[in-house]
Amino acid sequence: MGRTVRTLLTVAAALLFSAGPSLAQTQNPPAAAPPSPPQNPTVDTTREAAEADGDVPARSIIAFNNYAWRGFTFRWGGGLLYDYATYSQDEASQSQMDLSPVADVRDFRVLLKGKVPIRHVTYTLGYMYDKARGEWRFRQTGIMIDIPKAYGDLFVGRTKEGFSTSKIMVGYQGWTNERATINDALIPILADGIKWTGRIPNGKFVYNLGFFGDSLSENESFNKHDNQVVFRGVWQPLAAADRGVLHVAFGVRRAQSDDGFLQYRSKPESFQAQSYAIDTGKFAANHADTYEIETYYRPGPTMVGFEYFFNKVSAPDAGNPMFHGGEILFAHILTGETRPYNARGAYFDRISPKRSVFAGGPGAWELVARFSYSDMDSGLLQGGRFWRLTPMVNWHMSDNLRLEFIYGYGTLDRFGVTGRTQFFQSRFQFQL
Repeated sequence: MGRTVRTLLTVAAALLFSAGPSLAQTQNPPAAAPPSPPQNPTVDTTREAAEADGDVPARSIIAFNNYAWRGFTFRWGGGLLYDYATYSQDEASQSQMDLSPVADVRDFRVLLKGKVPIRHVTYTLGYMYDKARGEWRFRQTGIMIDIPKAYGDLFVGRTKEGFSTSKIMVGYQGWTNERATINDALIPILADGIKWTGRIPNGKFVYNLGFFGDSLSENESFNKHDNQVVFRGVWQPLAAADRGVLHVAFGVRRAQSDDGFLQYRSKPESFQAQSYAIDTGKFAANHADTYEIETYYRPGPTMVGFEYFFNKVSAPDAGNPMFHGGEILFAHILTGETRPYNARGAYFDRISPKRSVFAGGPGAWELVARFSYSDMDSGLLQGGRFWRLTPMVNWHMSDNLRLEFIYGYGTLDRFGVTGRTQFFQSRFQFQL
C-alpha cells in the first residue's frame, strides 16, 4: 500500500506539472460541465482540495491573504483553539480517571490553499502544532483533480478517510467542542492515500471510495492501522430544494491492524483530560470491519441527527469482539441563521452570522444538545462503557470568532465500578 501511494503521488505530480503548460495554454474551448441541479442558497455544490479540513472563512477580517500570479493562486489562513476544563467527580470516577482543571491551547495550525495553472486542479497544505507531542505535523495536504465528465474528483495525499460526517468536518466547524468517544476511538483523524468522491448526475447521491496506507505516517499520532479501504454513500433527496437538507448515509471500512495489534481508546470528550475514559488496551488482531449509519435533517435553523457505529474485530485470542456506539444531536440557531451544507462533500459547514458583533449585531447564537454512548466491553476485552449528555451554547461572534460554553454529565462503567462526572468546559476559537 505504501509503495502504491508513493507511486501514484509521483505519477500524478509528473502528469500534472509536466503537462501543465500545454494544458493551460490550449485554445480548445472547455468541455461543457454536467448539468447542475437548481441551487439552494444554504447548499454548496463546489469542492476544492481544502474541503472540510483546511478551509478558510469566506469573509475574512483581513484582505491581504489572497495572491495570484501567472495562473497560480495562493491563500493563507490559520486557526487557534484555546480550551478550559474543570470537573466534578464522585469517588468512583476518581478511581477511574485522573482529571484536573486545565487551561491550555487545544490546536494551532497554518493553512495554505489555491489553484495551479491547470484546469480543475487545486492544492492544500496544513501544518499544525501537535500539542500532545510538542511537535509541528502536517495535516490535510495534497492535490485534488476535479473530473467533471466523470462526476467526481480525486484527492491524493493526506486527508480525512471520508467515514462519518462528524469526523469529516474539521473541529473548527463542528457543532460540539469534541467528537463522540466512540468516533475518536474507532476512526483516525487523517490518513495518507487516495480518495475518489463522486456523484450521480442529479446530485442526490454522493459517494467516496478511499485507499490508505501508513508508510508515510507510521510515526504519526493518528496512525492506527497498516492500511484501510473505506466506502461511504450519502442519499440527499432534498439537497437542491428549498425544503432544507435530508442526509442519509451508510459506510463500510476494512482496516488492517497496525503491525498485528489494535487498541481502541478515547478521552471523555475533553481533550484536556489527563486520562482516557474507554481503553481496550493493546491486543493482537488481524483486522476490523466498521459499519456506520447516519442521518441528519436540517429544514432551517434547527437540525437533528445521529450516527451509530458497529466495529467487528478479527481477534481470536480476544474472543473476536464487537464494539459499538454513537451519538444523537439536536441544534437550533436562535438568531435565525441556517448552517450551510456542502452537497458534493456531504458535510455541514461553518455558521456565518447575519450581523457580526463587529457590525453592531448579536452574532449567531446556537443551542446544542448531544447524547453519546460507547460500549467497549466485548469478547475478552473490558474497555468500558461510557455515556455523556452535553448541552452547550455556541456564540458565533463573526466568521472568525466563536465562543463555546459547555456542560457535560457522564457515567463510566469500568474497573468494576460506575463513576459519575460533571464537565465544565469552554473554548475560544479564532480563524483567519
